[in-house]
Amino acid sequence: MQRTGLLGGSFNPAHGGHRRIALGAIAMLRLDELWMMVSPGNPLKDAAVDMAPLAARMASARRIARHAPIKVTAIERNLHTRYTVETLASLVRRYPKRRFIWLMGADNLADFHRWRQWRKIAMTVPIAVIARPGYNGAARTGPAWAWLRRFVRPESQAQRWTNWRPPALVLLRFVPDPASATRIRRGNPGWHVSHNPIVRRDPVTRRLIA
Repeated sequence: MQRTGLLGGSFNPAHGGHRRIALGAIAMLRLDELWMMVSPGNPLKDAAVDMAPLAARMASARRIARHAPIKVTAIERNLHTRYTVETLASLVRRYPKRRFIWLMGADNLADFHRWRQWRKIAMTVPIAVIARPGYNGAARTGPAWAWLRRFVRPESQAQRWTNWRPPALVLLRFVPDPASATRIRRGNPGWHVSHNPIVRRDPVTRRLIA
């Protein structure tokens, strides 16, 4: 079984904080590889957010994934899934020789109860939550935590996650990177212009993508 982490997001743009999360999770969970899944769209994102084209967001993710066991993929576009619960169900079916673990920041855990069928997500694959200063308190007082806290596993056992039966949750703590996609966009609204689309093959689906 290939131990595979799933880090989904808009990556608008991807930055050093995403790389640190990915590398930290790879080490602490002893992953064979991590898939950085660049979402075509996020149902919970404010429509007012200036979302760069998928090609530019993927290019920014490829840049921070260099020289690491990270695959940048737009697999959700090929699966035609809009919600995480649908994506995970498809991945588990399509890749029976992989064991998946979902990665999310503490900010996402605070809002997890707003995700479609969030309990089903938790019952599909184990979840690793990355601590984030300023969000950890909200994550532990949110509606989802009231249900999930009974399934928390010790961080010292994180490398054994493939033996866990979902629901299973582990909290990972390492030195965070202060980078923020929001601050990057504010400082450079046209950041995506410099990321010229290059036609490449998606390393997971093997389909051409700009």
